[in-house]
Amino acid sequence: MKKRAIIISLGILLLLAAILIPTILIPRPAAGKVAVIPLSGTITTEGSSLFPSSTITPELVRDYLTKVEKDKTVKAIVFRIESPGGEIAPCQEILWEIERIKETKPIVVSMGGTAASGGYYISTQADKIVALPSTLTGSIGVISVIPNIEGLLEKLGIQIETFKGGKYKDMYSGFRELTPEEEEIMQEMVDEYYEQFIDVVAEGRGLSEEEVRNLATGQIYTGTKAKELGLVDELGDLDTAIDLAAELAGIEAPIVEYYQPPGLTLRSLLGFANAIQMRLWGLSAQDIILLETLSHNYPQPRFLYQS
Repeated sequence: MKKRAIIISLGILLLLAAILIPTILIPRPAAGKVAVIPLSGTITTEGSSLFPSSTITPELVRDYLTKVEKDKTVKAIVFRIESPGGEIAPCQEILWEIERIKETKPIVVSMGGTAASGGYYISTQADKIVALPSTLTGSIGVISVIPNIEGLLEKLGIQIETFKGGKYKDMYSGFRELTPEEEEIMQEMVDEYYEQFIDVVAEGRGLSEEEVRNLATGQIYTGTKAKELGLVDELGDLDTAIDLAAELAGIEAPIVEYYQPPGLTLRSLLGFANAIQMRLWGLSAQDIILLETLSHNYPQPRFLYQS
């Protein structure tokens, strides 16, 4: 009887071993999250203006990436970019943040309808770039616009008296024409930013400087054409980018977490209230745009696609 009990026990142990050992030895699909981060709007230093439209700021990107770093289960990141670009300095700050996080996690960019100029600039250092066939991208170049309202002021009978210390201090005021010397200064600045853009694209895309320079005419490219030119890696949608990010991270069954953009802030609500107040004063939309343009005393060159 005792011998029989031992045999039964051994049989049970062998049965359990037959069930459990293959389960232990067969590798399980790696688990982990793919974080999808939306970056939509014009790239700027601050996210407020008279028009509280969607913007992308370095602070916003840092907030997203801080959240990613706190979640140890996030193994890869997909940036969903919908942007015509914007100011140069925040484009560079955002790119540095992406390069920093790329040291620890694979990065894939999924382009929406438009990811051009600065929107393309911040995409260049990703491990892979996925675009829709119809995506508008490229627009590699720099633009700077200094409004000259001297004629308008004359028509309105407004005379501006300027007191300055420094020969070029008022060259950005818009109250007079630029001199040939000032135009040369401005063009030199634009050319410097242009060279920086070319360097970033060449490094990120593994292209020669000459190849990038031939593409950097400010021209817009469709996603299909951009793939032919080596500016993007694959054609596809957001799901394509997620699958690619999971593959790069070695995740077979990823959990996809879609990060939500921030809601309305007090600053944006105040900006919206200011715009309404100006309309109540009888100012047209064109008047408000003119006021916002003139409020920027130092018009900056931009990585911006102007459609």
